[in-house]
Amino acid sequence: MNNLNRANQKAQARKPTKHEIEKKIVRESEKEKVLEHIVKGPKPRTLGQKAADWMTKWVGSWTFIFLLSIYMAVWIIANTIGFLYQWDPWPFIILNLTLSCLAAVQAPIILMSQNREAERDRLKAEYDHRINKKSELEIEDMQKDLEIIKQMIREMKRKTIS
Repeated sequence: MNNLNRANQKAQARKPTKHEIEKKIVRESEKEKVLEHIVKGPKPRTLGQKAADWMTKWVGSWTFIFLLSIYMAVWIIANTIGFLYQWDPWPFIILNLTLSCLAAVQAPIILMSQNREAERDRLKAEYDHRINKKSELEIEDMQKDLEIIKQMIREMKRKTIS
């Protein structure tokens, strides 16, 4: 029992190690982030961001691709075999202009949505890194504790043998 008391006194008397200081910083940083998230809540998206996300979801669907294909087929057929009035005869310049404008509008909107997704991924990766760092520090701390326990067991064995 005396050995345990001495070990506890030594542990309490020593200065905090770099590891313990880092562990405390990680713990405090984690608390601040959680409290900030609780107080402020998740950041609301603007109307433009919601619209961009909706459009990205819609344009990236099979339904959109299917409907666009039908639209283009109807346009081409109507202008190819239309006997009375061909508003866009071959080579379908108006259809080409329409599709080019569609792509010109969609591209930046999709990029905005992807940039927000990348930002969310970056924040998640940062959070994961902090958790991993905290886990690493905890494991190092446990390894140090195990080493102290091993030393205490060796001392006890040595004293019982002699």
